[in-house]
Amino acid sequence: MPRRSVMFSPGDRPELMRKAPAAGADTIVFDLEDAVAPGRKEEARAAVRDVLTDPDFDPDAEVCVRVTGTETYRDLEALVDDGDAAFDAVMLPKAESADAVEQLGDQLREHDRSVPVIALIETARGVLRAESIADAEPTDAVAFGAEDLSADLGATRTDEGTEVLYAREKTVAAAAAAGVDAIDTVYTDFGDEAGLAEETRFAATLGYDGKMAIHPSQVPVINDAFTPEDDEIAWAERVLSARDAAAADDRGVFEVDGEMIDAPLIAQAERVREYARLAGEWDGDRDDE
Repeated sequence: MPRRSVMFSPGDRPELMRKAPAAGADTIVFDLEDAVAPGRKEEARAAVRDVLTDPDFDPDAEVCVRVTGTETYRDLEALVDDGDAAFDAVMLPKAESADAVEQLGDQLREHDRSVPVIALIETARGVLRAESIADAEPTDAVAFGAEDLSADLGATRTDEGTEVLYAREKTVAAAAAAGVDAIDTVYTDFGDEAGLAEETRFAATLGYDGKMAIHPSQVPVINDAFTPEDDEIAWAERVLSARDAAAADDRGVFEVDGEMIDAPLIAQAERVREYARLAGEWDGDRDDE
């Protein structure tokens, strides 16, 4: 299932964590790292554990925990050994090597939790090693963090984002090569819906599958930006219908709207269908599988 919107919720704010699924994000991330002050880590671990062990907390969204990169083992001990918390994925901040991802995967297996890892690429070293990070066995997605990267580079953040464009493109290329999801950076001005929509649409043109959010109000804007337009959906329907007809007639090549359709275009149509379904814009009664 695509991760269009990946929303963070502070790990030391249980009332916000319990409300987080109502925002409609595909993935919610309970944050033990940046959102929590150093002196409140233990309190945050306990709060996240309490929410994730509550049988009444049963969200439709994927539930992820962003661990603290320097105290990952303590995070997992608190969540699993002391509480058997239910979560679907773990986010590794400042991922700088495949070894770091593999080490987290080993720690998860030690705790009988072989869940996917979302590797956050947000340092210069991480960008330079993006391919191997995306290729690491536990990696299910890579996320790009422009704010921390800019600080690491000593770059000045601009509205145009040219100072991080190379890293942004390299991250999505690494994800595509490895066959994992690519999740774009946060948009820090959560009051600027127009700016968020524009940046999210640009991220989609780069090939990103989703975008991180820091506030519930950003989620519907992000989801909408990743929803295909009506003409895209209609095109995808024609392509997939023609594909099925060609397969029934044992034909490997077929034409739609005067265009020869090959595997990349079929994959594009399937992607449109997947995102349209998430938005409730696809006719689920039609048999196009």
